[in-house]
Amino acid sequence: MAATIVRGQNVDIRMWTRPDEVEPFAMQQLQNISALPWAVKHIAVMPDVHYGKGATVGSVIALRDAVSPAAVGVDIGCGMTAVRTSINAADLPESLRRLRSRIESVVPVGFGQHREPAFTERDAQDWQRFWKAFDELTPAVKARAEKARNQMGTLGGGNHFLEICLDERQQVWVMLHSGSRGIGNELAQHHISVARTLAHNAELPDPDLAVFLAGTPEMAEYRHDLYWAQDYARRNRAVMLRLVTDVLRTEFPHIEFDEPISCHHNYVAEETHFGEDVLVTRKGAIRAGRGELGIIPGSMGTGSYIVRGLGNPDSFESASHGAGRRMSRNKARKTFTTEDLRSQTAGVECRKDSGVVDEIPGAYKDIDTVIADQSDLVKVVAKLKQVVCIKG
Repeated sequence: MAATIVRGQNVDIRMWTRPDEVEPFAMQQLQNISALPWAVKHIAVMPDVHYGKGATVGSVIALRDAVSPAAVGVDIGCGMTAVRTSINAADLPESLRRLRSRIESVVPVGFGQHREPAFTERDAQDWQRFWKAFDELTPAVKARAEKARNQMGTLGGGNHFLEICLDERQQVWVMLHSGSRGIGNELAQHHISVARTLAHNAELPDPDLAVFLAGTPEMAEYRHDLYWAQDYARRNRAVMLRLVTDVLRTEFPHIEFDEPISCHHNYVAEETHFGEDVLVTRKGAIRAGRGELGIIPGSMGTGSYIVRGLGNPDSFESASHGAGRRMSRNKARKTFTTEDLRSQTAGVECRKDSGVVDEIPGAYKDIDTVIADQSDLVKVVAKLKQVVCIKG
């Protein structure tokens, strides 16, 4: 669909969804973002847009010499990884419960963490350099070093997941969604709090939208911590993927894996758009430069998409990060039952208890509609359907 333009305050709001389908609180947030004096050209809004802390999830914002930590998100570097395997549906056992159990035994979920560090030189060659950089982070997180090490290679909870999927040719894929875990969240919360105290943010319509300005020590410290957390998130997904592929190699000795596809969807990038060097924040959005592969997942039990970017300049070369919530977690718990969950996840080996009712497919937007709404942003490469879904 063509983007709809809504009049903003300093810049306009360009939306790849119908404005009347956006919740009022989210629309007010978009107006608040459009008022930022550092905003360039317009705000790009993805079809999975919904309310978030400070800035909406599903928004792409280009700022001149400024960055808003809330426009990145509190799970810095959260994103997706997917890899196609050489096996197909016929190779899978009739019951997938044992496979799910084996994966859950090697990848901690929820608040779980490894008893000892799980990362090895098979995952990266520069761990010593990476962990030495932890000592240079803001002193506010110094006590979290051991926890950060033991959470490397863990899934977390909420909307994070790890799946075994089948594409339309019945080829088996591994897909996972996670971020920078507790350490990334603490870094984000710390810097949002610092930004709120700065004088130039005093008149903003929402204190959580507070920004850091280029050339200031606060900006330098935030960007240092931010890029470390983005790297943590990327490594976290790589370690988890290796743990899962080790399980699959044991179960299917002749299995082979393609090159993984990986993308952040809560992050900052230094890019050039409309002739200006800007800091782009994608909060619940992936980069979709021309020819770039990306991952847009649906909710548990509904399917996901591998896509190739079309490089649309009006979206700052971006696309949505998933289906996006259509109701809050509290409303989902009040609306749906475990019986609804079992019905909506029929055929998927996954949790079907009250602890994940808030993740029921009915609490999310329709992924096929979300994909259709951004046909000028991405081209579909493959559609995947979950057969195993692991959540915290």
